Amino acid sequence: MTTRLEQFKRFIGFPASSPHAGEQMVATLGGAVSIALVIFFTRSLLGPEAALITVPSLGATAVLIFAAPHGPFAQPWSVLGGHLLSAIIGVACWKLVPNPTIAAGLAVGLAIGVMHLARCIHPPGGATALAAVIGGDAVHNLGFSYVLNPIALNCLIILFVGIAFNAAFAWRRYPASLMRYRVSASRPKGSPRISERHIQAAMEHLNVVIDVSPDELSELIRQSISIAQQELDAALPEVKLGHYYSNDQPGQQWSVRQIIDERRSDNPEFDLVIYRVADGNGLNRTGNCTRTEFARWVGSELQPSRKKG
Repeated sequence: MTTRLEQFKRFIGFPASSPHAGEQMVATLGGAVSIALVIFFTRSLLGPEAALITVPSLGATAVLIFAAPHGPFAQPWSVLGGHLLSAIIGVACWKLVPNPTIAAGLAVGLAIGVMHLARCIHPPGGATALAAVIGGDAVHNLGFSYVLNPIALNCLIILFVGIAFNAAFAWRRYPASLMRYRVSASRPKGSPRISERHIQAAMEHLNVVIDVSPDELSELIRQSISIAQQELDAALPEVKLGHYYSNDQPGQQWSVRQIIDERRSDNPEFDLVIYRVADGNGLNRTGNCTRTEFARWVGSELQPSRKKG
């Protein structure tokens, strides 16, 4: 049963994990605030009937901006270009194609094609194009002004809220270009996993036979872990003075450290690094640890997005 359930989950694309609880709360609150503002302004300018037709596509935009703020579909060019171009195509199809069914299909299809050409794929744009055709008199009477008001206005509102709201969270600033650091290199993280090869190496190191005592077996396991850790440490990044590194942790645990000084010794195991927390959790705090400990903390190396003046 479990196997079939797992197969079914893979078939439907059910994710193995979900975002950190803090991320879920931030996304929920941001979506609620943005859509409340969009509905308020749309109802004030166009009335409740038009709001019912034009706001749903912005609801989908809110999901992208607040649940996946660094995704390509959520970036400002995708939001603005996707909605505005789709709105233009939707109005044109309604005006030029007498059959509403054909007009609706053309509006969505052409919107997809134009978004591809303009490199601004934004899935909610399809709903914007469709609303221009099936939105009824409240939308049809707007003509091409539908593009500017409410679509452009609503886009600007939701982008403004997205920028302002996400600015409070260093690890999810929006748009992605406002992140102070970008990933330059990454490495897999995790505890060393013991394989048969490690156990065999430990047995050869201890020179034990198959008939082992509990003490020997305990030492065998310790040696296996030690060898596995040595292999993992051998693959650790070479952390360097002046460079920036992140722990790649979710939400408030996210942190960026810059190595500001180092103390080398004859034995590399005792090399010390002194770091400053440049962003995220513990901002401006300083600390020190061995180079190996710091390298184990590292999730990825970062580069400042722009030079500080």
